[in-house]
Order: sequence, then C-alpha cells, then structure tokens
Amino acid sequence: MNVRLRDGLWAAGAFLLALVALVAPLGRPVHWWLILASAVWAAALVPISARWPRWAMVLTAPLNAVNNLLAIAPTSLVVFRAARSIRSTWQQWALITTTAVLQAGFGALHSWRAGDSMFEYVIGTVFTVVFLLLFPAVAGALVGRRKPLTQVLMERNDYLEHARLLTASTARSDTRAHIASEMHDMLSHRLRQLTAHAGALEDVAAKEAPELREQVELIRKTSAVAMEELREILGVLGATEANEDAGTRADVERLVAASSDAGVYVQLDWSGDDLSDADARLRRAVHRVVREALTNVHKHAPSARTRVSVQVAERVRVEVANGPSSEPRGGGTRRGLIGLEERVGLIGGAFAAGPVHGGFRVAADLPLHPVVQEEAGAAGAVAEAPPPITAEILTVPRVIGSGCLATLSVVPALGTAFVLLMVAVFTQAEMSRQQFDAFQVSVTREADVTEEHGFGVPSNDSGCLRYHVRDEDDRDVQLCFSRDGVLTSKKEMAR
Repeated sequence: MNVRLRDGLWAAGAFLLALVALVAPLGRPVHWWLILASAVWAAALVPISARWPRWAMVLTAPLNAVNNLLAIAPTSLVVFRAARSIRSTWQQWALITTTAVLQAGFGALHSWRAGDSMFEYVIGTVFTVVFLLLFPAVAGALVGRRKPLTQVLMERNDYLEHARLLTASTARSDTRAHIASEMHDMLSHRLRQLTAHAGALEDVAAKEAPELREQVELIRKTSAVAMEELREILGVLGATEANEDAGTRADVERLVAASSDAGVYVQLDWSGDDLSDADARLRRAVHRVVREALTNVHKHAPSARTRVSVQVAERVRVEVANGPSSEPRGGGTRRGLIGLEERVGLIGGAFAAGPVHGGFRVAADLPLHPVVQEEAGAAGAVAEAPPPITAEILTVPRVIGSGCLATLSVVPALGTAFVLLMVAVFTQAEMSRQQFDAFQVSVTREADVTEEHGFGVPSNDSGCLRYHVRDEDDRDVQLCFSRDGVLTSKKEMAR
C-alpha cells in the first residue's frame, strides 16, 4: 500500500474516532469546538510523525488537557512510529521522559479544571504514560533497531556469498592453469618431437621409398593438427591465448587453402557478414566444425570433391559435404564428431553428421549470439551470487518476527479505544422519575450520577448533563454540577 494513502487512512481513522465524543462523551462534557480541535490535532500528528518524529511524540502531550480520551488513544501509534525512526537510545529516553512530564502537566491542568481527585489524576496519568506512551515507545525502538541490524546481516551474507563464489572460481582457474601447464610441458614436447621425426622421415621416404611418401606426409600433417588442437585446448584452459581470428572468413579460407595444398579439391561458399566481431565461442565452434570435417575428408575421402558452406544471417549455418570417393571408406572411432556435437550443443546449436548421396555431410546450425557459459566452465560453472534479500522481499518468518512488537504496541491503543467506545455507546443515559426526585442539590455528587446512569448528553449549559426519563417519551431532565462535582441545579425539560 502507498505510504501516503496509508497515512491518510490512519489520520482519517483518528479524526473520526475522536469525533465520537460529540455524541457519546466520556467524562464531563466539553465544548464541541474543543472536541473538534482535539480530533484535528490527533489526525495531524500522523503526517507529522513521518517527517518530524521527535516533534510528533512531544506534541501528543497537549491532548491530555482535553477531556477526549478517544483522541488520546490513537496517539500510541504515533509514538510507536516516532520511536521506530529514532536511532539514538539516549534521545529516545530523553523524548519519552519529556513527553511523560508534559503529559502529566497537561493532565494536571485538566484534572484541576474538572475537579478530579488526586487518586483519579494519578490513575489516569499512570495509564496514559505506561500504556499509551512507554509501551509503544519501547516497542517502536526495538523494531527500529532490528531494521538496521537486519540490513547489516543481509549485506554481510551477500558479501560472504560473493567471496565464496570468487574463491571457488579462483580455485577452478588455478586447477585449469596447473593442468594446462602439465599438458604444455609434457604433450607439446612429445608432439614437437613427433613432427620433427615425421618431417625427417618424409625426406628419407621421398628418396628411398616413394610409395610411403603419402603415409609419412599424413603422419606429419596429423601431428601438426594435433599440435594446433593442443594449443587451442591450452588456450581454453588459460595457459595460452587462443587464435584471435579463429572462425573468421580469413581463417576458414586458410583451412580450405591448406586442404587444397594437400591435394584435396575443396570449394568455399561464404554468404553473409564476416564473423570477426562475433562471439569467440561461436567463432571457435565454426573453426572446429570446418577443421574436423576437412580432417575426416583427408583421412577417408581425399579424392572426393568437397564443398565448405558458411551462411551468416540470424543464425550461422556451417556445412562441409564431400561427394563419392574412389578410396574404400575406413571405419573411424567417431570421437571427433562426438566432440563436435558436444561443443555445438554447449552454445545452443544443432549438429548433424552422416552419409549422403554416396558421400558424407557434416552440418552445424549455430546461434549468432550464444547465451550459455563457455565450454571451460560448462561442466562446473560458478553461478553468479544470488541477489541480496531486501526489505521488500518478505517471508513469513520475517513478517512474524518484525510484526510482533508492532502488533503488541497497537493492542493497548486499539483496546483502549474499543473499550472507551463501547462504554460511550452502551452506557445507560436515562433514569426513572423516582431516581431524579431522589437527587438533592448541594448533596448529590456528579460521580455518583455518572457511575449509575452514564454521562448523559451534553447540554447547552456548561457543566450540565441531560438524561431521558424512563417510560416518558416526551420528557428529559437536566442536572448541572459545579467545578467540584456537586449538584447545583436540576430541572425537567420537554423533548
């Protein structure tokens, strides 16, 4: 609910509750304009407590000078709200003490004017200070302290969550770097040796065994390709930088040219924009699909005509298809194709590979803007820290925990208002003819009359109460009392 609307409803409720005293006064009747003024005062304290909480608490005291308990009761809500917004403990107790003294002072002024006894004054003051000031002020202070503490705990929890995730991410990066270092030190050296020996063997085979030249050349090229794959894996693991232009048009043209130089007939068909500014994951996938497919052509169909097609639009479609080959097709392990399928799937693409028209076709449909995590972290990616719980995200335990004190502080105010309202509405305001005749001027006291017959209806004459005569529909009586609460006059009045 909007804060202004909520304050407006509270102010309207306090105003209407205070106006009930016009038709059902509690205690000695007062002038209508005093009741109206106290109602306006009580309603005005609600918006004041939002901007000036300290002043709002102090300004509840003047209401004790007016005999309108229905205007005093809602002030406990104002006190609760004001105390909740004050952080300093000594300021809270200073305000509570100041307000209590002022309430006692204004209450004494009212008791002196109404002629109440010392006992009545003390009881009324204690009730007002304890239940309508002290209790809601302490409850509001405790709730106000809970809010910043909860905020600190939420911020600390958010910090620890981010620290935990950062530590896990750092540990994973260190592990990848260690693995990459071991692979670089061990495998790269062995592959370099293999490439060097294959090159030397190729020279020897060219002179002494020409029929083995193609097989030796394949060994050298395969070792070179393995070395490139190792570099790419090390780049993913963080040991070396991956090829920055992998998957671009220039890169694919180099792959096609290398296959052509090796004796394979390859034709490139590129349509659409270049991928130089595309996501690195997409470019690496394009590079791997083309390279793996051409490698398979070298192994299984070197004499076949091959076409490499790359179409760049809303999605990127890569296809490498070769026609029939005169060489018998050997049985492969399909590990390379399985790896391609996993790589394409990691970025949200679709992969297909299989025989077609006597040849073989490899195709990948890739998203232009991948949204998934990179391959390196796909198996155990570290998720982002969840957003911190804010005050607007209320769970049932928090609602119960934060609302208990507030609810308890409202109970005295609402209970007091309810009891006073019921007393005012249901108190008997009539008497019999015999009871009226039994009242004696200068003898009968106001407290005895109001205790038995209620406070009656305020009369136009100051200090007078009007009662209906039981069993006589057209007859009322009026009793007037002095400031000391003694009957000064009585008379009958027609309705």
